[in-house]
Amino acid sequence: MSNSKLASVTLISPNKNSPRNKPINRISIHCFVGQVTAKRGCEVFQPTSKKASCNYVVGYDGSIGLCVDEGDRSWCTSSAANDHRAVTIETASDNKDPYAVTDKAYAALLDLVEDICRRNGKTKLLWLGDKDKTLAFKPAADEMVLTVHRWFANKACPGQYLLDRHPEIAAEVTRRLGGDAQTSGTGTTQATDNLYRVRKTWADAKSQVGAYKSLANAKRAVDSHPGYAAFDGTGKQVYPEPETSFQPYQVQVTTANLRIRTGPGTNYAATGGFTGAGVFTIVEESPGTGSTAGWGKLKSGAGWISLDYAKKI
Repeated sequence: MSNSKLASVTLISPNKNSPRNKPINRISIHCFVGQVTAKRGCEVFQPTSKKASCNYVVGYDGSIGLCVDEGDRSWCTSSAANDHRAVTIETASDNKDPYAVTDKAYAALLDLVEDICRRNGKTKLLWLGDKDKTLAFKPAADEMVLTVHRWFANKACPGQYLLDRHPEIAAEVTRRLGGDAQTSGTGTTQATDNLYRVRKTWADAKSQVGAYKSLANAKRAVDSHPGYAAFDGTGKQVYPEPETSFQPYQVQVTTANLRIRTGPGTNYAATGGFTGAGVFTIVEESPGTGSTAGWGKLKSGAGWISLDYAKKI
C-alpha cells in the first residue's frame, strides 16, 4: 500500500496498529487545534505517552507530513472500527471555535484527499452528514466516505469551520476525480448530471417525485403536483419562475472569514476573498448547496455569501 508523495516530512509515530485489518474506504479530517507546521504536528505524536496519532498532518503553511503509513491503523478518532477503515488527517487550525484553517492548509488538504482517493482507486468522495446513515452505508468499490471525530467522542473535532466545508470537500474532490454526483448532509445533491429535480423545496430531498433530463418533463411533473417546483443542479428554482418582487436588504456579518463565492452554493468556486465583519447589502437571494438559509449576492458585485452566517438588520 502506497503513501502520498505530497508528504514532504516523514516522522512515523509508534502509536499505531500494523497492519490495519480493514480496507480503506473512509477519510476522517480533524482539526489539530494549533497553527503548526506538518513537521511540528508529526513531532507531537512521537511519544508513546501521547497514545494518539494520525496518518497525515497538514500544516498551516500547506506542508504535509506522514505520521503513520496508510497501510497501518492510526489512533485518531476514538474508534478502532473507524480508524482501521479510515485515512486520518490532522489539519492545523486556530485554537478556538470555529477552529478555522488557513487557505494554504485548506488547499493542501484538498490535494491530499484527492491523492488518497486516487491511489486507493476511488472516483467518488461522499459526505452523508449523519453518523448512523454513514456507518450503515456500504461504499461501492470506487467510493470513499467522510467520517468525523465528534461522532465517536465528546469532541468538537473537526471544528465548525471544517465541518461546514465537508459538502464542498466531497464535491470538489469528486469533481477532480471525474466521479458522479453524491449526496450531502443537507439532503441536497451536488449535481453533475444536469437533471431537473421536482421537489417541494430544494432542501426537502425526501419530497422529490422525480429527476428529469428534459425541463419539459419536469414542468409536467410540477403541474401534476401542486406546491412543487423544478430545480436545476445548483438548487435554483427554474419552474415556476420565482416572483421577482425582491427588495435589497442589509445583513450584519460578525465573522472575519466568511468566504465569498462566484455563485450561490459550495459547488461554485471561491473567489479567494472574505467579507470581514461588517454590514453588507444583499441584492439577490438563491437557494444552493451548503447553506440552510440560502445564498445572498453582495451589492458590491464581489460574489455570493452563505446567509447562515449573516443576520438581517
